[in-house]
This record gives sequence, structure tokens and C-alpha cells, in this order.
Amino acid sequence: NWNDYSHQAFVCDHLSDLLELLLDPEQLTASFHSTHSSLVSREAVVALSFLIEGTVSGARKIYPLYELALWQPLHAETGFSKTSKTFSFYKLEAWLRTCLTGNPFGTSACLKSGKKLAWAHQVEGTTKRAKIACNTHVAPRMHRMVVMSQVYKQTLAKSSDTLVGAHVKIHRCNESFIYLLSPLRSVTIEKCRNSTFVLGPVQTALHLHSCDSVKVIAVCHRLSISSTTGCIFHILTPTRPLILSGNQRVTFAPFHTHYPMLEDHMARTGLATVPNYWDNPMIVCPENSSPSVFRLLPPCEFYVFIIPFEMEGDTTEIPGGLPSAYQKALSQREKKIQVWQKTVKEARLTKDQRKQFQVLVENKFYEWLINTGHRQQLDSLSFSGSWQYADEQKMVHMLKLNWEGALAAYETLETFLPI
Repeated sequence: NWNDYSHQAFVCDHLSDLLELLLDPEQLTASFHSTHSSLVSREAVVALSFLIEGTVSGARKIYPLYELALWQPLHAETGFSKTSKTFSFYKLEAWLRTCLTGNPFGTSACLKSGKKLAWAHQVEGTTKRAKIACNTHVAPRMHRMVVMSQVYKQTLAKSSDTLVGAHVKIHRCNESFIYLLSPLRSVTIEKCRNSTFVLGPVQTALHLHSCDSVKVIAVCHRLSISSTTGCIFHILTPTRPLILSGNQRVTFAPFHTHYPMLEDHMARTGLATVPNYWDNPMIVCPENSSPSVFRLLPPCEFYVFIIPFEMEGDTTEIPGGLPSAYQKALSQREKKIQVWQKTVKEARLTKDQRKQFQVLVENKFYEWLINTGHRQQLDSLSFSGSWQYADEQKMVHMLKLNWEGALAAYETLETFLPI
């Protein structure tokens, strides 16, 4: 639920229950409820601080709940006793109910009053429903947020200070290619379909929920997924990916791309190339106990991913390299293509044969581009500002190296070669 007002209403409705959960057993009645004289320990309020924080008199600085509750001028309101080092349950609850408000740096506030983001690349025809906003101009460092909702058939790309350290929330984005090439704090992707997300290093958690046919390419500290179907994850992570409830046909594969600032961004988020547990997920929920819920991508289906942007930076290859089986598969495929290219060169085709041959090759390649969705990506690459499109011929060449239908096409075309 992205509605922060619903969150506030839920906490207010269940505030007594939350506080009772934190009471020591001797502070509860026989029916496990509080009394007017129940006392809340200091440690309990510290524990509650993960859920509630705030400011003093609307100031910009954010404090955890326990610091506010222990502030000397508020002792009478919070019911804190210096002697017992405890809070009065009754007074603490009353104080919280009086002071609780919606999160001014949450998702709802960001969508309502956040700054609209300018993108280095955006295709014509954005739907009016699309919402892309951030609160980095007003929020404290740990509360920076970028929200993207209802993006449809777009290619969006950004690398800027706006994204650095931000919590990114992506919601209902369909048939799109989204590149966020900066060090990020956390990323949540919900209810997205048929889209590709290429992320800069994610310092904490990357979580997907209720997504279909989504490809995610990222270096992250933690990956968790729930209620996904047919999704592919090319990841580099020092922790085991968590498979929560409701997933089907999940595919894990090694991280397979790079951009010039990637290693610098990894260093800023404290992420390294080892250890890397991309291929050792943990099935958390009992209903997902069947190993068939996920698979590791077979090397024969593996292709590198090209990020089509020119940027400043020193990273020129995939950090940590590829697992040997996948590197071997790439090498073998490239050798086959080289052999075929040599065969074509030595065939000594006539001018008409070369023209006919070229048409057949381009038609087969175009069919593959359409079937894989790369056609949309190529058609939408039109850049401005600080982003520059990598050489188009290089991009097309790399796609041809990834052309899984290439060898079949070559076999079809052998009849035109005087071998």
C-alpha cells in the first residue's frame, strides 16, 4: 500500500496493540492486555523507533522516536520516569496519538507535491497518467525518494545527484526500458509488466512484488521477490536472494553488463564483486518449497547486455567477470559467427548474390529484433542533453552478437553460398 495516509490510520487504529506487544509480561493482565498503571521500558521505545520518527516544532532534522520521547521538556507528556527509566503506557499512548501525522517525505507526499523530474531521454507520447517525481529538494538525506508510476512504452534514462542515495519506488510501469545509473539506497518495483530495469548499485534492498515478465539487471546488497511470474534477474549480490511467497518461473543469471561509472558507484555503496550468491537463492516460504519455482539460466541462453549510453568513467568490462561456463558459451558463439563471416567472405558471391544475401540477413535480424523487443528499444533511442547515444553501428553489431536466431538464419542462407 503506497498510501501513507492509510499507514497512519492503521498505526493509530492499532497503537494500543503495538505498545502492548512491547510490554514486559509482568506489565500485562491475565488476558494479555495493559492496565492504566502499565509501564513501557526504554528498550521498547527504542525498538518502536524503526516505525516512528519525527521532528521538533517542524524543524528539518529528523529524530528517532526514542530521542524525542526522552527529550527533557517532553518528559511530562511522554510519562518518562528518570527513576524507573520507564514510560507510563497511558501517557505515552496519549502523546503519540496527539502528535502522529502522515509522513511528509513518504510516497503520497512525493507524488502530490514532489518536484517533477527531467529525464535525459524520454520518448514522445508519454501517457498523461505517468507520474515521475522526487522530494530530494526538501527531504533530509536518508529520506530522499524518487517515485515512478504508470510509465507505458517508454525508454527513460537518468544518472544524476537526484538519484544518489534515493529510495526508488517504481509502480505499474509496462513495456518500458528504464535505466537508473546512479548509486541508489533502495529500490521497490511493484505491479510492473514486460519491462527491463537497469539499476545502479543498490546499497540496501531491492524488492519486487506482483510483477510479470520483468527483467532486472542490478548489483544489490539484498534481493527479495514475491508474487512474481516469469521474471529474470541478472544480479551480483553478497547475500542469498530471497524467494518469498507466490512466485512462478523465476530465472536467476549472472550480472552481465557495465557502464563507465559502475565500479565507482559500487565503491560508494560498499558493494564488491565477491562474495556473489546470485546462483544460490533461498526459498523462504513453505509453499515455495519446490525447487522448480526457480532455475539458473542455461549458458546456451546467455547473452551480454549493452547499455547504449556514452558516459565518463573507468569501468570497461563486467565487474568480476563472468562465470566460466557463461564466458565459454559466449566465446563459442562468437567463434561460430567469425567462421560464418569468413565463409561468406570466401564465397565470392556476385554483386546480385551479395545484395540478395544481405536482404535475407537483414530480414531475419529484423524479425528477431521485433520478437525480442529490441526493435522498440532501438527505435526509441534518441538522446539529448548530457547523454549521448553510443555509435549506432556498434549497438547494432552488439545486438547481432546477441542474435539467438543468427545461426538458424545462417543455415537457411547456406544455399546461396557456392560451398
